[in-house]
Amino acid sequence: MKNKSSLQIATLDQAIELGLKKEEFQEICTIMGRTPNFTEMSIYSVMWSEHCAYKNSILWLKTLPKDGPHMLVKAGEENAGLVDIGDGLACAFKIESHNHPSALEPYQGAATGVGGINRDIFTMGARPIAQLNSLRFGDIKKDRTKWLLKGVVKGIGDYGNSFGIPVLGGEVFFDDSFDQNPLVNAFSAGIMKVDELISATSSGPGNPVFIVGSSTGKDGIHGAAFASKDITEDSMDDLPAVQVGDPFQEKLLLEASLELSKSDAIVGMQDMGAAGITCSSSEMSAAGGVGMKIDLDKVPTRQDDMKGWEILLSESQERMLVVVEKGKEDEVKAIFDKWDLNCEQIGEVTEGDKLEFFQHGELIASLSPTSLVLGGGAPQYEREYKEPAYYNEYKNFKIEDVEVPSDLVEVGHFLLKQPNICSKKWVYEQYDSMVGTNNINTNAPSNAGIALIKGTKKGIAMTVDCNSRYVNADPEVGTTIAVSEAARNIVVSGGNPSAVTNCLNFGNPYHPESYWQFVGAIKGMSAACKKFSTPVTGGNVSFYNQSIVDGKEVPVFPTPTIGMIGLVDDVEKSMSMNFKNIGDAIYLLGHSKNDISSSEYLYNFHNVKASTAPYFNLEEEYELHQLIKQLISDSLINAAHDCADGGLFVTLAEMGMSANLGFKVKTNSQYRKDAYLFGEAQGRVVVSVSDESKANFESLIKEFDVPCEAIGKVNDGNFVIDDESFGKVSYCKDIYDNALASHL
Repeated sequence: MKNKSSLQIATLDQAIELGLKKEEFQEICTIMGRTPNFTEMSIYSVMWSEHCAYKNSILWLKTLPKDGPHMLVKAGEENAGLVDIGDGLACAFKIESHNHPSALEPYQGAATGVGGINRDIFTMGARPIAQLNSLRFGDIKKDRTKWLLKGVVKGIGDYGNSFGIPVLGGEVFFDDSFDQNPLVNAFSAGIMKVDELISATSSGPGNPVFIVGSSTGKDGIHGAAFASKDITEDSMDDLPAVQVGDPFQEKLLLEASLELSKSDAIVGMQDMGAAGITCSSSEMSAAGGVGMKIDLDKVPTRQDDMKGWEILLSESQERMLVVVEKGKEDEVKAIFDKWDLNCEQIGEVTEGDKLEFFQHGELIASLSPTSLVLGGGAPQYEREYKEPAYYNEYKNFKIEDVEVPSDLVEVGHFLLKQPNICSKKWVYEQYDSMVGTNNINTNAPSNAGIALIKGTKKGIAMTVDCNSRYVNADPEVGTTIAVSEAARNIVVSGGNPSAVTNCLNFGNPYHPESYWQFVGAIKGMSAACKKFSTPVTGGNVSFYNQSIVDGKEVPVFPTPTIGMIGLVDDVEKSMSMNFKNIGDAIYLLGHSKNDISSSEYLYNFHNVKASTAPYFNLEEEYELHQLIKQLISDSLINAAHDCADGGLFVTLAEMGMSANLGFKVKTNSQYRKDAYLFGEAQGRVVVSVSDESKANFESLIKEFDVPCEAIGKVNDGNFVIDDESFGKVSYCKDIYDNALASHL
């Protein structure tokens, strides 16, 4: 495509090569009243890609709950979600994927994912205070997986550390389905004053349009379209679609943007992410009901003789499009000069619904911005979906077909060293968690990351959660669990869940079985978000997460990653997960079940891959959350940790290992011992209680419809279950801490 003339009339073959369907190309011709030239067709190809237009998902996304008492902007209205946190402050937050770029070039793919999500935050006028990431890789024994993991982690670490924003947590999951197509989902949260919001819009004909930040190069061209394609054995040929990041440039851009936000010169600002100048100019124009006239000759470029369509579609990082008040150009230039950044006027706002791009004095593209964008002329499809055959197979699983192992100690040690359960120390030690002095979890690990809101006692609790295996087993139930676990993690950390952002990673939407998974996930997410009063503020959809290997399509496990924030009213009253005192009583709250479905224990120890999602009841989950909130509010518990991957045993082990303390507990004879210890039935939390608080604790429990079992006590460093030693804490901790690194 690089040799094509900008003004050459586009052909159907070119359109198809760039990801458009035949009927879409025909619709473009109808909208324009003529056949587009190559540049115009290229613009439509990226703006109507799945990555930008959500054309195969938007109708279902509209069914998600989006209203709540703390919402300050509507979902999709701005670059990120924005919720009121009191004291005249707001929290901007969002999660997005950078899957396809990371599959080709893991270091830059992950690094620019971090850069992009942080720009979404500070473009709105918020200062980022914390990051999370959700990562998924294939079989850790494979060389490609090791290469991808090392590259992604280093990319996140190098960019985030240099940019100066701490990583407070996240998740890393391994499964063969991600062998060729890893998932890299980056989350960022920032704090701003409510009245300093910078909107992603344009207005005022005659107002100047500036491009600020880095120069424009040929990296990332057609990146949005590339993100809407299969990963194949030939995908390395698409390497120019991967962007290259510069965290030091981004830091300068952050400070300049925030300084600009406090001036009265700014009208609107938009990050240049997917589709670059094309997306920024069209979305800002459409939002404001105006047009723009842009001179591409004035865009600072890294290479000579860049074609118009290359400049328009470049996804070079660390750039913004800014509309400012006419007459205040010098004020804007002075700010960016101060920070040694490009600041060039490249056009102006115009009346009407017309976006015009010029190069060398020639009009090379003339289009309607409204026709390009989501909610305007971009197509919206209802896709066929049908239940896959495997779903019924999974429902046939019976626990009776699995024998209880004779040596449960062996099982416990096996689980502690599984890549999905073991410590991710090798990962998080490459991230700077201390920079910015916002992190309050350094010496008090909790289920959610907590960042202090400086100048207040408040904190923002944040988490990213999804068990892809559960979602694959049952998309609706699995996604309901993902939302519930996120809420549970915030609640047991002392927070009150506020709102959700999501990153929906699925296979090809044109395949009915893949789309069935997507639809189920939306239904599950909707039900859970309504129950917990956590509206969806936005996020992104990443389809086409599958690989073509030897001509066969291999989809990843469906992964609707949930990013959730909550408010901690007083960080001094937040709750950590580590045991505190020898002799503290240990209680299990919630419903135990004879259930091992989709557990790490069943999947990897017994090698049984086909089973349903684990036990889950939304009403029981909600009631549990209310109890935990009250227990923390009344200062009746010393530690709290939810039962998740690995079940009760792993929960107890993690509470002990984080404090170098042990436990002595009894199992409940009503249940299979393996199910009680290693099953992953949802809606359970382990708490520890001091002798002084036991009476009040047990009194409060009676006010709630939540089962409570006294299962044992904290000891000085041995893991003991039914009088059988599972090892000293030091031994188990060594297994847990070093398992991941041993594979690398």
